[in-house]
Amino acid sequence: MLEGMFENDGISPKHAKWDHAISRQKPLYSRKDDIRSDFSRDYNRILHCTAYRRLKHKTQVFFATTNDHICTRIEHVNHVTAISLTIAKYLGLNTELTSSIAIGHDLGHAPFGHEGEDTLKRIAEKELGQTFWHEGNSLRFVDKLETLEDPNRKEQNLNLTYAVRDGIVCHCGEVDENAIFPRQDFIDLNGIGKANEISPYTWEGCVVKIADKIAYLGRDIEDARNLKILTTPQWSALIRLIRSYRKSEKGKQINNTILIHDFIINICQYSSPDSGISISPETLKFMQILKEFNYKNIYNNPRLDNFKNYSALLIESIFSTLRMFYKGPDTIPELQRYTRERIYPVLTQTFCEWLQKYCTNQNRRALNTKYENEMIYDINEEKDYLQAVIDFISGMTDSFAIKVFNEITMF
Repeated sequence: MLEGMFENDGISPKHAKWDHAISRQKPLYSRKDDIRSDFSRDYNRILHCTAYRRLKHKTQVFFATTNDHICTRIEHVNHVTAISLTIAKYLGLNTELTSSIAIGHDLGHAPFGHEGEDTLKRIAEKELGQTFWHEGNSLRFVDKLETLEDPNRKEQNLNLTYAVRDGIVCHCGEVDENAIFPRQDFIDLNGIGKANEISPYTWEGCVVKIADKIAYLGRDIEDARNLKILTTPQWSALIRLIRSYRKSEKGKQINNTILIHDFIINICQYSSPDSGISISPETLKFMQILKEFNYKNIYNNPRLDNFKNYSALLIESIFSTLRMFYKGPDTIPELQRYTRERIYPVLTQTFCEWLQKYCTNQNRRALNTKYENEMIYDINEEKDYLQAVIDFISGMTDSFAIKVFNEITMF
């Protein structure tokens, strides 16, 4: 295990990929006294955007809104960031790039975790003939939907660097091989059609990809135990499984911290520029066994069925309600009328504001808005409207979705 083995391979001004890695879709304003790098600026831009804030009220796996100690989406993101940073720092990779990818990797995740994602996927396939996947939606959020105020108090798109955008859209897909290598091609990221279709452009992106898996395996088990999702026999079987893997320390305590430590050390031991971001065959097999255990006993546990049905009902109800407001160019006046008459006022007002921010048909000067972000919907096109609905719902927190659902179902 040699510290700093990737020092010559991490993204830096000397790297052949540097110019592409730091490129943005358009110039970003700068300050003469700014001391931050391009990737450090990206980290701050993600940290301060509203999509990142909303992650604290989005489900990771367990819908436990009254339990402060169950992992939420923002905690998961922070776990991935910490794990990625530890690995990248030891290997000698660019830690600022790694942290920026990690903190932004789940910005496009739907409310209610993967159940919300599955519901939006069904809706998108039926209504638009296209798929919905949270990695692609995260790229859509950082490219098209999230904004920040510039020094002139105008809302602008995040406009992140290529390397960060690439790491975000390429972060997922199961790790079923011993090693991950970055691709060489500089491509249009919007041409990626599904998760795990291509490898990340940088070694730093590869680190985040594997850290994402490390972060959820043990923590999901910890939460399942605390919520009594796992029975005593299941827990005993899991302990035997883990101890069979950790042969040299059979008598020692087993918890999430130990599992994460073991995975990180194994990656640092087996990774090199020649062998890739690697894990040992034994550890890969153990990760796969652990994942199979989680799916069988946690993710597909019957106790989660009511939550799955509930989350699908909420999202489908919100979608169908917003769909009925479509009146072509008269859609926004219709939403405003409902708001004035106090019929679904929270839903109609917030969605109307969403359309005003992103619709090409809005006269921003007349509206006197502060928005100078890209406009992406044509209100005259029903498919654009339905895309706006899906985007709007995907950005919701669990709590806001519940608030809106209660508003449209109660009198």
